[in-house]
Amino acid sequence: MVVTVSQATEQTPTEAMFSADEASQGLGIELVEHEEGTALVRMTVTPAMVNGHRIAHGGFLFLLADTAFACACNSHGPVTVAAGADIVFVAPAREGDVLVARAEERVRYGRSGIYDVSVRRGDEVVAEFRGRSRSVRDDGRDRSARDDPGSRDARQDTARETPGTTKESR
Repeated sequence: MVVTVSQATEQTPTEAMFSADEASQGLGIELVEHEEGTALVRMTVTPAMVNGHRIAHGGFLFLLADTAFACACNSHGPVTVAAGADIVFVAPAREGDVLVARAEERVRYGRSGIYDVSVRRGDEVVAEFRGRSRSVRDDGRDRSARDDPGSRDARQDTARETPGTTKESR
């Protein structure tokens, strides 16, 4: 069943993730509809999004596609992040264009997945994006030891980076 945001009574994992996404919302991206493994988002190209050629900067097109990708791959529940992504720019977008990005899950295997996103202006394809996802383990094993200030690796890195530190003072 396709869920439009206005139909939902309780937040889905996609809606919870998107409601905390200040970057996407700050650019006016809207979550239009979603279901498990798919999502549709919309954005209007503003004057601040065009480059020196007067076309939409590719970074904004990537961000729109990445947002659809994030909504689709987080629809299953566990926190999921991008492991990598590629984009092909097919046609220029211009100020005032309303762009929609539809993400569709191709495959999930283990904690990984592959998603395709098509960015369109009406019926015209503007960009094609492929994202690779990775679900984060709940047990914390995905966190790098270097991210934990109390870990041995982090203490050693700090000692290495502190001027005047000798092996003996570590």
